[in-house]
Amino acid sequence: MESKGKFWKGFLVGALVMAFSGLMIVGVSAGIFLIGKAVMDDPSQARLVEEEGSPVLQEGELNLYEINQKMNYIQDIIKQYYLFEEDAEAVEDGIYLGLMYGLKDPYSVYYNEEDYASMLEDTSGEYCGIGAMVSQNRSTGIATVTKVFEGAPSFEAGMLPGDIIYKVGGEDVAGMELDLLVSNYIRGEEGSKVKITVLRGDSNEEVELMIERRQIEVPTVEHEMLEDNIGYIYVMQFDSVTSQQFEKAVEDLESQGMEKLVIDLRDNPGGVLDGVVEMLAYVLPEDKMDGLLLYTEDKDGKGDRYYCENGKLKYDSDYGYKSDEFPKKDGHAIEVPMAVLVNGNSASASEVFTGAIQDYEAGIVVGTQTFGKGIVQNLIPLGDGTAIKLTTAHYYTPSGFDLHQVGLTPDVEVELDEDLRTKAIVEKSEDNQLLAAIEALKED
Repeated sequence: MESKGKFWKGFLVGALVMAFSGLMIVGVSAGIFLIGKAVMDDPSQARLVEEEGSPVLQEGELNLYEINQKMNYIQDIIKQYYLFEEDAEAVEDGIYLGLMYGLKDPYSVYYNEEDYASMLEDTSGEYCGIGAMVSQNRSTGIATVTKVFEGAPSFEAGMLPGDIIYKVGGEDVAGMELDLLVSNYIRGEEGSKVKITVLRGDSNEEVELMIERRQIEVPTVEHEMLEDNIGYIYVMQFDSVTSQQFEKAVEDLESQGMEKLVIDLRDNPGGVLDGVVEMLAYVLPEDKMDGLLLYTEDKDGKGDRYYCENGKLKYDSDYGYKSDEFPKKDGHAIEVPMAVLVNGNSASASEVFTGAIQDYEAGIVVGTQTFGKGIVQNLIPLGDGTAIKLTTAHYYTPSGFDLHQVGLTPDVEVELDEDLRTKAIVEKSEDNQLLAAIEALKED
């Protein structure tokens, strides 16, 4: 097939183009210098003027004084010589994007007004989109579909788990930051259609899907009773509504006579921290409750602690913040044998939950090594409708384990069968990881 391997060839061609561009830039720069030399009366204009008053800096600190001088100088050149019309707003956004990009941290990004509004929408539990979960490899930038919801527009259009998002609306989006890809390209007005090109299978076959966007209520928690009174709860991600949905699911299963419980966190990318610690406080039995659930530590050794005391969830911080008690239902615990299912896409808040369960030996962890995201980001509004997301701390499980770039190792390691990895709907009767969790519970 003509398109076979086009995506990967694109990466190689891109690398060659970048190398060639480097040579071209040298040539072009020389040309500009010669032209500049010809049109400038004073050759000293071709360099920044050093002035007195530059501040004394700590090692590694940005010299904002000199940066401001250089920015003004570049702006003057643009005004005089730039061929096209300058979009001042786009240039300003680019400056802030570049500042965050320079940190070389894929989790620290700048959001303009539109992006920030979309970010706030992400944790509401409802959005207008296609009804699919997408994860991104932070090393390669490749965005891959991890789950397609039954009955959702993506399901109806034929999207499958394992599909690589290649183009949206004909535009190559390979390597684009995931939040921006989802908010600015995949989501949109209800009833509008979006053409998404995916690469599928080992042959990287290009498949074009025309998908109608609809209002999607994210089913963050699904549950059912399996055979032998084994309860099953799937937690898709941790949104602001998740802990309440989880508690209702547990209550329903308990009313049906639940004797064992499987909590499925596979492909769960994380989310809102308060939600996961509330779930832990709801799940852990009383003899596990008087202790840490999670703590964080910044570069100065300061941090936050979520813990339980006398059966109540509490929070305090080295920064002076404190909550004596969360506004939630207390006095509950899951006393039945419990298993937690995870895989390589179980990240962040999912690992917070799983790490506490392992440390307190409150359940059996089954599946494959988790993602390994043990750092915390804060979303910081800048007061003008924009914001930055900044990595501010490591987080640690109750025992003090730093899982960043390592992940958590299951107690029972089981790979999902190869033929199930690209199926849109995997029946529980054929899900070998779920069956292994059930078997582990029966042996416990």
